[in-house]
Amino acid sequence: MLYKKAKGYALHIFLFLLTLLTTTIAGAEWLYGRSIFGLNEEYSLVQGIDWQRLQGGLLFSLPFLFVLTCHEFGHYFTARYYKIRVTLPYYIPIWLGFTSTIGTMGAFIRIKDRIFSKKEFFDVGIAGPLAGFVVALPLLYYGFTHLPEPEYIFQIHPDYKQYGLDYPKYVYQNTLGTITLGDNLLFLFFENYVADPRLLPNQYEIIHYPLLFAGYLSLFFTALNLLPIGQLDGGHILYGLIGYRNFNRLSPVLFFVFIFYAGLGILSPYVPMETAQWLYPAYAFYLFLVFQRTVPHVKYAFMQMGVVMAVQFGLAWLFPDLHGYPGWLLFGLLLSRFLGIFHPPAPDERPLSTGRKVLGCVALLIFILCFSPTPLVIR
Repeated sequence: MLYKKAKGYALHIFLFLLTLLTTTIAGAEWLYGRSIFGLNEEYSLVQGIDWQRLQGGLLFSLPFLFVLTCHEFGHYFTARYYKIRVTLPYYIPIWLGFTSTIGTMGAFIRIKDRIFSKKEFFDVGIAGPLAGFVVALPLLYYGFTHLPEPEYIFQIHPDYKQYGLDYPKYVYQNTLGTITLGDNLLFLFFENYVADPRLLPNQYEIIHYPLLFAGYLSLFFTALNLLPIGQLDGGHILYGLIGYRNFNRLSPVLFFVFIFYAGLGILSPYVPMETAQWLYPAYAFYLFLVFQRTVPHVKYAFMQMGVVMAVQFGLAWLFPDLHGYPGWLLFGLLLSRFLGIFHPPAPDERPLSTGRKVLGCVALLIFILCFSPTPLVIR
């Protein structure tokens, strides 16, 4: 028994340390704008990230993992309070090497018992986002009030130095291939009312400011978990507020809207024929896959697929510049095929207290403040 427990603890510790390594590598790659391998035109291993630069990645990984850990232990300690058997967090490391990642796909805890009341679902669900949000706020405040001097960017882009602080006039004439962070209300508040305007980085350079990037991603993961769909934290919260029957009527509708927005702009009369020949069937198959789990019969999945494609094509014809965020499509597939968009019932469906209903409204406000329709924009 002791050996089994020790083995379990060892796995959690190993995954955390591995995730710390991968997020540190990812943080260094974002900070310095280059792969750890640093391949040049001749594909030789030069100008990569050495140990000193790797230490700079800790400025990203430590605060980011701290917020993520607070989020997961918010769930963990609340579950333990209700004597629900639950595992320690499983961290998910990821580093591909050939392309930039953030070093992790998050973390999760596994609940081993059935949850018996709406109140328990609500409390366990809301505890994680609240805990993560509470520690993300001071991280953002510190990051925006301790910005380096504008010349800092010359350490990242030495070639900018020839233009001086007027470099944006010259280096952003062609923005193809550049990466920017999407707007959310809270980030905009810190930019406009907290940061020193003289020190505020250009929108194309925020990814090189590890504390700001870690804070932004903390808000992104908070909003992602608060999506009021299925068994995400936001799903648990909304289920607690409106009950089993109402939630399982509303969740598929919210999921439909989510997928519809994500796919806007994919179908267009301006797509070249050679591209449309494979893009349209692939997108149709994707829509069928995600909607199949939301309806009681296959024919309704085909109907939803047809409605989405027809309306999106018509909108693209009328408004060519109207675009959603295709990056959400992968998450939509994960929601539909693995996490599910419906919520299981609890034996105890008694209404929540007034205090919990107020907390539910607070969680909705946090979601609105943190959510970005286009989190990462690659031009």
